[in-house]
Amino acid sequence: MPAPAKPGATLVQRTIGRIERSIESGQWAVGDRIPAEGQLVEEFGVGRNTVREAVRALCHTGLLEARRGDGTYVRAASDLNAALQRRLRRAELKHILQVRLAIEREAAPAAAAHRGEADLARILSALLARHRAEESGDPAAYVEKDVEFHRAVVAASGNPLMTELYESIVESVRDSIASLRPSWTPELPGASAHDDLADAIARSDPEAAAKAAWAHTLTVEAAMERMAGAQLR
Repeated sequence: MPAPAKPGATLVQRTIGRIERSIESGQWAVGDRIPAEGQLVEEFGVGRNTVREAVRALCHTGLLEARRGDGTYVRAASDLNAALQRRLRRAELKHILQVRLAIEREAAPAAAAHRGEADLARILSALLARHRAEESGDPAAYVEKDVEFHRAVVAASGNPLMTELYESIVESVRDSIASLRPSWTPELPGASAHDDLADAIARSDPEAAAKAAWAHTLTVEAAMERMAGAQLR
């Protein structure tokens, strides 16, 4: 959490601190568009130039992202996450996938052991939405719903640090799913892993959940092999 502004801090530094606290408190979540410049001027009681400098500084660190003609969005939940985002942008897809799958494999049995009824409801709702998106043939919708399913499972693990780490790489997770989607087919090993995982979590069966998570790993690895083969042709 950012430290309170020091007595001698400039208006820009104080404004940066207030924006950081709004993000870390969850008031502005990752992916949210922050209030318009005029609203921030009114809320913080500072001038437009101060707000612009503060936003520009946070865009430079990677906490915020300015999108031309569409406003400014929260890119990361903390300075640490922002640094991780910068590192991930230089990482190879296979390395991102290894980290992603490692977290998901750890989260699966933990979710089966610790999930509450609200967690299960979120997981099952996400699974249903994933099936509907797959049936619709909309690749973007499928990717989004697939990500939401995995986020729900990790959140149910009962490990806030694991959840925070996964959330910090969720954009890379989304990109990895989108990259592999064209290589996925129903006959791949572990193609039913999502349903099996949700069922294991519903039955509070950590062993079955771990097995389903490993099956999902096989699916991803098989899709990666297909993608690599297609790129060589």
